[in-house]
Formats: sequence, structure tokens, C-alpha cells
Amino acid sequence: MAMSAMETGGLATCITPSRSDHASLASSRQLGGSSPAPRRRFRPAMGPQRGAAMGSMRASETGGKAELGENNAPGNTGHLTYSLGLQPSNYKFGVAPNSLRKTKIVCTIGPSTNTREMIWKLAEAGMNVARLNMSHGDHASHQKIIDLVKQYNAQSKDNVIAIMLDTKGPEVRSGDVPQPIVLREGQEFNFTIKRGVSSKDTVSVNYDDFVNDVEVGDILLVDGGMMSLVVRSKTTDTVKCEVLDGGELKSRRHLNVRGKSATLPSITEKDWEDIKFGVENKVDFYAVSFVKDAKVVHELKDYLQSCNADIHVIVKIESADAVPNLQSIISASDGAMVARGDLGAELPVEEVPLLQEEIIRRCSSMEKPVIVATNMLESMIDHPTPTRAEVSDIAIAVQEGADGIMLSGETAHGKFPLKAVKVMHTVALKTESTLSSSISHSVLSTATQAIYGADCSQSRMSAMFASHATAMSNNLGTPIIVFTRTGSMAIRLSHYRPSSTIFAFTNEERVKQRLALYHGVRPIYMQFSDDAEETFSRAISCLLRGNFLKEGEYATLVQSGTHSIWRQESTHQIQVRKVQG
Repeated sequence: MAMSAMETGGLATCITPSRSDHASLASSRQLGGSSPAPRRRFRPAMGPQRGAAMGSMRASETGGKAELGENNAPGNTGHLTYSLGLQPSNYKFGVAPNSLRKTKIVCTIGPSTNTREMIWKLAEAGMNVARLNMSHGDHASHQKIIDLVKQYNAQSKDNVIAIMLDTKGPEVRSGDVPQPIVLREGQEFNFTIKRGVSSKDTVSVNYDDFVNDVEVGDILLVDGGMMSLVVRSKTTDTVKCEVLDGGELKSRRHLNVRGKSATLPSITEKDWEDIKFGVENKVDFYAVSFVKDAKVVHELKDYLQSCNADIHVIVKIESADAVPNLQSIISASDGAMVARGDLGAELPVEEVPLLQEEIIRRCSSMEKPVIVATNMLESMIDHPTPTRAEVSDIAIAVQEGADGIMLSGETAHGKFPLKAVKVMHTVALKTESTLSSSISHSVLSTATQAIYGADCSQSRMSAMFASHATAMSNNLGTPIIVFTRTGSMAIRLSHYRPSSTIFAFTNEERVKQRLALYHGVRPIYMQFSDDAEETFSRAISCLLRGNFLKEGEYATLVQSGTHSIWRQESTHQIQVRKVQG
């Protein structure tokens, strides 16, 4: 049986399964009916390794118009036509969206988790990306973590952990103090640009232009707002303040001026040394702190290109200056992080949830991954259970469509790092299970309108087939299996948020590791054969061995088209296959 479209332009239609095929698929069910049959919950089990094609759609890009033709597969003795991938929705193919979590978890590695045992346990608990916070530790300690993660990846057959290097950025911090200084409401306290000062009423800052950047009446926030002071006056080297909200001032605390950003370069000399360290170790992502405009992103990407380094740039949105430039910053980047700690310090706290939603929306519209970070399970640094508000915070980020959610101190120096990961995994998984398929349908509807209103470039063709593959998978209740050398088709599929998991097979290790961040993508390394059919069969066998599929279920297979794997021309191919012996 076959479902086929030969295409050389921007139009595609389907020639659907024959009547005999319909009969075999429908079995005891009728093809008609006003309401779809309920989907069965996916329960993985072992099974045979061969797969038989049930249907396919193919487009070969060779010109500017469409040519439609029948697939010459045996047994195609009749036709029933319907809109691509949308009908009939009452087929009960046996594979509902499976129980693999789609939202990825980023874990910061620190003293609580920097051993081989803990890296392995974090991976088993649900970590997808290991974050190196370059504000702490030295290259030797970070090298140890990188080596451990790479060792895990080399030994793990069905899982992969990506590595993200997070730059320190131009942080303004207070100086060292021999012991915590207690600040009380109403008292006078000073910050000076003189080095090495530490007394009961004055402490140094590490930024020479601090006096010039602040004005009388500005609100200074310490540790993201844990303490606050108002500027009353200043001299050539000292800012004199009154304490509004007191607390204990410890060494090297982060300082923000509400509504302002420091006039420092986004990438400091230390950052460049750390970036070179990342190039040498072939990390997967840079998270660049305090990005204010697109210029710094282009500067970093030019440098990476000169080094022939295949590392993606994630911009951290955490300064007031970045907000007016969101569109250009995200467009220049490979993804974004909503760094809510400093963002909430520089902007009114009530604006942070709205900005989070806006950043996620913009990233989605540009097919860029987005991570929500900071304070997600802050209480679990010291306590074994989260607050109910923290649980809701995770759920909201998942509902809004974040690709990743991040743990910082919870896993870096917290008392319960594994429990924190398990809580995040459980909450995300439960939230995903309740999300309406209308979210995916809305994304698809918007994308389809944009696609058909545009030209027939390779990019548009890829987007169209990713959209249709998602629609087919959703309506038939099948997981998606994609074959890709660059990761581009897997990323496009992730953007459309299919209900089931995307199993992305690639023969490039770098691509496999990078795809670990993308929503709903399960990357798997496999060498491709010159024979497409053999590769398809091996992929299905791999999923059977891993208990991701079982005999009798169906899967949607997608061959990436921008960089063709088995044909010389750019080719897009979608197949629906039944797993059988």
C-alpha cells in the first residue's frame, strides 16, 4: 500500500492507501464515524526487528512547480483521497504519545555533584544537559567534569548528556569580608571602588566605574534582592547608601542597580579565556551572560567560525538593556535562557513572568530552543521537598513551551541534588501528560499558513514536511523516527511539538549531543548504510531493543531533506510503518 506525492514545487497532495489496505488497517473498526477512537497508552516491550512500510509520502525538489504521481507499490488497486495527514483520525494505531519526558533538564554541576557516581546518578534521574558555571571553580575542576560527562556518553548506549559552558560575564560584586556583615534597616552603608576595604560600614566593589554608573536615588540590590539599599550621596570613590532591607552581607555578593545595566563589555577577558577552554574541549553550548545586543553574539560566532568550532550560542536574557533588543538578540543566537535572577533584580519583579512568556514565544517563532532558569527549586538546596509555588513554577514553564528547565544551586551545592532532579522530572512529565493537543494544532496551523504563503525554498519545503509529519504522527498516534546528518529536521520537528517522542538518528556525534537540549527529541547515534531500507530496519530494531517500540505498533519515519542522505537531490520523505517480524 502507499501514500505518495512526487513534488518539485510548493504543492503536495496525497494518494492514500488502497481499499484492501484500509480493510487491513481498520480490522474490526469501521473507517467512518464521527469521533476519533481513544489512544492507548504506550507500554514498551521487546519485539522482532523488521519493519514493513505501511505508507509513504515523498517530495523531490527539482524545480519550481509540482508534479504529482502515484506510488507504484504492489496492491495499490484503489484510491481514497484526504487532506495530508489529517484524516481519518479514527485509526487506532496502538501508539499513543509515550511516557518519555519531552522538556529537558539542565543541571549545574558543582561540589555536590562533581564525582563520577553523581554524574551517573544525575543522568539516570533525568539530567539532559550538564552546565559548567564559570563564575565558580577553575579550568582544572571543570576539565574533570567534562571528562566525566564524555566518559558517560561513551559508555551509555541509549542516553546522551550535552555540555553547556556558562560564562561569568561582567558581574559587579562586593569584595571579600572576613565574616558576614549584618545590615540593619535605616543604617548607613558604603560601597567603595578602593580595593581591599572591609569594615562594619564599608566594603569594596570590583568595578571601577561603579560610582559613575549609579545616581542618587538609585536602588541597589544585593544577591538578587535579598537585601536592598538606596543611594543617598556619592564621592569620587564611594557610594553612600541607606539600608532599606537588611540581612547578612557575605563575600563576593552580586550587586544590581534596579532598572540599569553596568557599562561593561558582555564578554570579559576572563570569559574569552573560558571560551577558548570550551573550544579546546568541544563543548556543545555556550551560555553567554548579560547579553545586551546582537553585536556581541556576532562577535562570538565570528570567533567560533575562525576556530572551526561547532558550538551553539545560547544568550542569557538577564539585563534591562537586553529587553528592547530581544528580537535581534534571539535572531542572532542559537537559543536563549531566561535568567530570572538578575532579570528580576534589574526590572520590577512583576514584569519577569510576562518577559518569560514573551521570550519563550519569540524563541518558538524563530525555532530556537529556550531554557527557563533560576530559583525553580531553590528551597531544595536545603530541604528534601519543594514548595508548592516551585512546583507550579515548573509546570508553568512546561505549559508555556520551554525546551529546557534549569537547576542551579539545587544541584551545584544543594543537599538533595538527586531529589531535585526527580521532582523536576516528575512535575514536567505530569504536566506534559495533561497538555491539550490543541497547542500542537495551533503551532501547526500558524506554521502551515506561513509556509504556503511563501516561496518553495529548501527551508520552506523542510518546514512544510516537518509540519505534515507532525500532523500525521499526532493523528495516527505514532512516534516519529527521523534520519538527519545536521540535526535540522529534528529541530524543525521539535518546533512543531508533536505529541509523541522524536527519535532522531544521526551518524554525527556532535549532532547527537546538541539535540539533547531540544524539546521531545531523543537523539541516537547510528552509522547510516548506503541502503536506506537497511538503515530504516536497523533503526526500528534499535528502538525494539531499547523497549521504545513493540511489534504491531506503527511509526512515522522522516528522512531529512535539506542535506540528502540517500539521494543526490534534496529529498523529503515521510513513511508510516508497521513494526512486524
